[in-house]
Amino acid sequence: MNDIIIGIDLGTTNSEVAVVEQGKVRIIADGDKKILPSFVGIDDNGDILVGETARNQYLVYPERTIKSIKRLMGQNSLVELAGQSYAPQEISAIILKRLKTIAEQHLGQAVRKAVITVPAYFSDAQRQATREAGEIAGLEVVRMINEPTAAALAYGANQIESRRMLVYDLGGGTFDVSVVSIESGVVEVLSSHGDNHLGGDDFDEQIVNYLLDHLQSTYNVDARSHSKAMARITRAAEHAKFQLSDQPYANIEEEYLLEHEGSAVHLSVELSRMDYEDMIEDYINATLDAVHIALKGAKLTTSDIDEIVLVGGSTRTPCIRERMFDEFGFEPHGEVDPDLCVAMGAAIQAAMIGGQQVDTVLVDVTPYTYGTSAIGSLNGDYYPFMYVPIIHKNSVLPNRKTEAFATSYDGQAVVEVTIYQGEDPDALNNIKIGEFRIEGLQDIGAGNILTLTLDLDLNGILHVSAQEKSTGLEKSITIKNALSRFESAALDTARQRLTSLFGQLEPDMDEQAATETITAPEIDDARNLITKAESLFDQISNEDKEDIIELIETITTCIEANDIDGLEEPVEQLNDIIYYLES
Repeated sequence: MNDIIIGIDLGTTNSEVAVVEQGKVRIIADGDKKILPSFVGIDDNGDILVGETARNQYLVYPERTIKSIKRLMGQNSLVELAGQSYAPQEISAIILKRLKTIAEQHLGQAVRKAVITVPAYFSDAQRQATREAGEIAGLEVVRMINEPTAAALAYGANQIESRRMLVYDLGGGTFDVSVVSIESGVVEVLSSHGDNHLGGDDFDEQIVNYLLDHLQSTYNVDARSHSKAMARITRAAEHAKFQLSDQPYANIEEEYLLEHEGSAVHLSVELSRMDYEDMIEDYINATLDAVHIALKGAKLTTSDIDEIVLVGGSTRTPCIRERMFDEFGFEPHGEVDPDLCVAMGAAIQAAMIGGQQVDTVLVDVTPYTYGTSAIGSLNGDYYPFMYVPIIHKNSVLPNRKTEAFATSYDGQAVVEVTIYQGEDPDALNNIKIGEFRIEGLQDIGAGNILTLTLDLDLNGILHVSAQEKSTGLEKSITIKNALSRFESAALDTARQRLTSLFGQLEPDMDEQAATETITAPEIDDARNLITKAESLFDQISNEDKEDIIELIETITTCIEANDIDGLEEPVEQLNDIIYYLES
């Protein structure tokens, strides 16, 4: 039997292992988790912990846990772990050894060879340290490839047409940007620039400082000297960062964080995406400076770039996609999970070395952008119908995003919500696919916050809901066939021409009914229950998961049929299961 060569993304925050089987790239999961946190620890018995268990231990025993070791690779420094000193290569080797074991359990045979990715900006010393880590873990590193090269491979470098790609890679601890030329399946890095000490860890630190300042001003306590409290604060900051990728606000709650002057200190604070993005603006500006340095190094300008690929979990931060769009004038790719595409590319390179054929990676994405309109500016002028994209073109399906908006005048009791599909900055130039009103808002001053959520599933059904943040008042609609309906755009054009010739036609009642479905409260409650149930999936057994999935399918069928009576029994059963799981 030929040796199988695995592909490994050895990341600062998370690591992954992948392999090509029967021409298909597969991320090898550890149980049901495809991502292994890059944490190493030692437990009470002196045994090694790697991954999720080590990350969980970090909350309680940070002194017995190490994270972000990649930032020290290539340095002559040592790290302390439970009273012992280790070289960075040794800690990285523990992570690689765990990934090797995960691959062997999946493949049913020993694994001795690997392709390991490194940042394009890694020095010779850092690359050598990575190779040494592989050798310590019992792996022959048959090749190290740059992470942007791996990302390009994951996005179909085996295609024939030539193109220039910019790979923007922002991980947990490192950032690099590379300009890549792809021609006849050959990937060439034309130039790179970056910073080995810039990443999501720095974003976390900004939130941590914000939380520490809040504790200082609220309780007059400095939590920096409390190691266990600091570990919980750091974890809470990381979780808030994840939330703010999809939500405009994150509620950060940590009860009994520490004790101060005989009283318990609780952390309870809300962080808005706007404030968070202000905190990290200098870091984002630094990455964009690096983008232009890399372009200059390749003797190219923004107009010479055909595609942009975002790599690394930190690129989920919405302002990054927005800033890249502003710079280049088109949407970055989002088809492949940014946390996984480097490992997939490493596996493709490994398969090529082993003489295997590899198919292009394919996933379900939305071909359209969905959003709403708001008061803003267009071409520098005041405009009441500025388009606000919420789910962007090429986003992976299913996809759920939320944005926040504010009322524009005092005492505003009603808001009209219109949903559009299209790419034009003028909402009126896009296609209107649904509208509804949210009424009975509080009688308060301008600036009352409403959140708008778009939830697009694999079947092209778009669920839209608007909620008054302070009261929870909510209204929603369901737009069916959001993906397929626009293939008949020519029909809309013909209808518009006819309207202009003969005046405004009477609206088609069937078409109105298909576009806007005002939902009953029971259906809204059922949808909310489904969302709550799905949020528990990571915490429950497969047996419970099967029961929940079956009930969700029954409830969904009733919702689609508008069968209010049929909802009663499955909703009650699902409520009982959730109550049991949460108690």
